[in-house]
Amino acid sequence: MLAHRSPHEAYRRVDFDARVKGASPSELVHLCYEHLVSALGTAVHADRIGDNSLKSRSMTRALTAVTALQLGVSGENEMAAALNHLYESARRTILDNAVSFDPRTVETLRTDFMEIGQALQAG
Repeated sequence: MLAHRSPHEAYRRVDFDARVKGASPSELVHLCYEHLVSALGTAVHADRIGDNSLKSRSMTRALTAVTALQLGVSGENEMAAALNHLYESARRTILDNAVSFDPRTVETLRTDFMEIGQALQAG
């Protein structure tokens, strides 16, 4: 399977897998945010250079990260409801942009999650 990927992609995947093993729940959340921000940035870059295959793979990675975040939300309190709303909105934005890509919308989503991730890490 790695034969079909670039060396950079293979290294990124191995690095990601290694970081997941043994990570605490809060570290996993941070890793998902990092993965999402990176994937959205790569999608914008891929759009800029006209690499539709890379853009598609990046949007799929972003969707995977949001799905993992959604699956990690538990409880019925206000925080869980707010997180579910945030992640569902992000999911819709990603899916909408898979069909009709708007780099400004994707960059805004990326910036929002970057800021949230930084705040979570600082707190």
